[in-house]
Amino acid sequence: VQLQASGGGFVQAGGSLKLSCAASASIFSFNYMGWYRQAPGKERELVARFTSGGSTTYAGSVKGRLTISRDNTKGTVYLQMNSLKPEDTAIYYCNAVPALRMWGQGTLVTVSS
Repeated sequence: VQLQASGGGFVQAGGSLKLSCAASASIFSFNYMGWYRQAPGKERELVARFTSGGSTTYAGSVKGRLTISRDNTKGTVYLQMNSLKPEDTAIYYCNAVPALRMWGQGTLVTVSS
C-alpha cells in the first residue's frame, strides 16, 4: 500500500460521506498528510491538511463542513464530509503535504443537487 483512498460514492446535497486513506508507513510517519481533490476540468487543490503539532487547516470552500483526522495505529487518514454541495463533486486523493510525485488512484465523490 502506498496511498489508497476509499469511501467515495454518490450522495445528495446536504448528505455526508467519510473517506479513508491507508498510507504506507514510510509516507504516513514522516510527512504531514492532507486531502486533495480534483473536480472535472479543474486543477487539483488541497482541501484539508495537518500541520505542526497536529493542528489542521482547511480551504475556505470546505471550512466548517470537512474534518480531517488520523489514526496513527492504523496509518490511516480520514476525511469526514458533511453538508455536501454539488461543487464538492471531485476525485479525492490523500498525499503528503507538500505532495509526493506518486499519487494513488483516489476516490470519486459525486454530489447531486
